[in-house]
Amino acid sequence: MFPYKTSITFDRKSNQPLYLQLSNQLIALINANRLPSKTKLPGSRTLAALLEVHRKTIVACYDELLLQGWIETIPQRGTFVHSDLPELQQQDFSEDSIIKDKNTTGFQFYKRDHLQKNTAIVSTGFITLNDGVSDARLTPINDIARIYRRITSKKNASEHLSYGSVYGNETLRVILASYLSQTRGLDISKEQILITRGSQNGIYLASQLLFKKGDCVLVGDTNYASADTTFKNQEAKLIRVDVDVFGLNTNQIEEICQKQNIKGVYVTSHHHHPTTVTLSAERRIHLLNLAQKYNFAIIEDDYDYDFNYNHSPILPLASHDVNGNVIYIGSVCKTVAPVFRVGYLVAPKAFVDEAAAYRKIVDRQGDALLELTFASFIKSGDLDRHIKKVLKIYKVRRDLMCSLLTEKLAAYFEFEIPKGGMAIWLSLTKKLTWKRVAEAALLQQLEIGDWTRYDPENLGHNAIRLGFASYNEAEIYQLIEKFELTFKAIEEEKSS
Repeated sequence: MFPYKTSITFDRKSNQPLYLQLSNQLIALINANRLPSKTKLPGSRTLAALLEVHRKTIVACYDELLLQGWIETIPQRGTFVHSDLPELQQQDFSEDSIIKDKNTTGFQFYKRDHLQKNTAIVSTGFITLNDGVSDARLTPINDIARIYRRITSKKNASEHLSYGSVYGNETLRVILASYLSQTRGLDISKEQILITRGSQNGIYLASQLLFKKGDCVLVGDTNYASADTTFKNQEAKLIRVDVDVFGLNTNQIEEICQKQNIKGVYVTSHHHHPTTVTLSAERRIHLLNLAQKYNFAIIEDDYDYDFNYNHSPILPLASHDVNGNVIYIGSVCKTVAPVFRVGYLVAPKAFVDEAAAYRKIVDRQGDALLELTFASFIKSGDLDRHIKKVLKIYKVRRDLMCSLLTEKLAAYFEFEIPKGGMAIWLSLTKKLTWKRVAEAALLQQLEIGDWTRYDPENLGHNAIRLGFASYNEAEIYQLIEKFELTFKAIEEEKSS
């Protein structure tokens, strides 16, 4: 008889009933061909005695296996593994064969190498650099939770638990139309707004509608890496444009447009990612005129509009667009906390309708309750109050980071104090490389991250983005100290 007692075990602390534990193990034995087709199974009393369980457990198990089609009962003969079961073909596990790893597949699939990025492994005790993110510890989580509880406690809350509009919650779209009109000068209605799961989702949806294989998109000669990756995923042709202190070089854009068909221009006009420079007024108007003349789309990623320390925010390109060329993308994720995936895509209604239709097959809808929460959060003025609060904190952190860099590390770094945003464009002196600094920094428990993403064209500018907003003052001092120790170790190594 098959050694049931040694092949089957029970976890009596598990929430799963014993009969299901037994049936699952018998199915596994059948699949492994240890209980081949037509094998006769012990009677319920016999198996109950062997496994030291109640007979009802065996009866329930056999009923389950019978229902699923794994076994069959033949009158006056007994219970058998079903005679029609084909043998499950398995890999040859003989000594000379290659044992199949559970991480590999038994089928082929398409891989996209451009999506594989170096990801920093965050270890305890390490400080990891980021390229400018908000401090999640400052999130007004109690205010957001209070609004969420109020919404979900209403009698009509169940109305928002089913399928809703692929455009996003209507209340949020109406409130956003008003809010963006007041704060960014956009003359829009709810019909021109699609709620997205953050700005990256908006960039993805726009790229799906704008680009096919070989279509040309203009980006900065150093650009937001995730946008580059998104366009490459569409097999679009990326054409790099120079970026200087006035932003994207629009004269160069005009020269390119005269020679070939351009489908789109990606721009972070407020604080260029990664260099933090602002697109000048002259170039803004020039770019809009070029878009009208050559019929290309402008994807305007306004990822940190709210963070300005020296002056009021500069209105986005979309506020000046009268020809329907701008696709304006933003979010509350960067402002409040990345976990709240609420963003927006603003464009002419025809484009929004098509984006919503496409969104239907990749992300049926957003989180209506969360969207309602942020509709209330914006309407009540809580968002503006949060922005004012963190602006003061981030300005202090920016000033501290810049003063310490100047005071302690001027021999190694060059930078301009950013007028806004959450990061510094930090250039390393040419005598050193970020590769060497990153290696030495690890010994000081400082993780630099993937510095290569800031120079896709190998321009040799030797700069990376150094975020400051997410570190409190004590952490900024620690970060600078770790940089000091890193460079000291490098200098000592050189002199030895």
